[in-house]
Amino acid sequence: MTIEAKFAIGDVVIHRLFNYRGAIYEVDPVFMLSDAWYEQMAKSRPPKDAPWYRVLVHNALHSTYVAEQNLRSATDPEPIAHPAIGEYFQGFANGRYQAITRRLQ
Repeated sequence: MTIEAKFAIGDVVIHRLFNYRGAIYEVDPVFMLSDAWYEQMAKSRPPKDAPWYRVLVHNALHSTYVAEQNLRSATDPEPIAHPAIGEYFQGFANGRYQAITRRLQ
């Protein structure tokens, strides 16, 4: 059984535990990293069989990998500041980012 993702690429979210804002740039239907990463980084032991998200962190140089249960929607989404934002998105409107449409060569 696959659980439908609550968030989508381009959504601005807030981490429930660490309170940072970010923009989702990739959605995995289930946990896709190594068991070693999970053991070291996922201290709250979120479910592996639910959606996980790659998030560009506001005012940072890094991105994170976050379980759905640790995210909430930004109630009044504003653009984030991240050097890689232009690699994934072509603009920000109506509270969310528009993904770059890549054409196959």
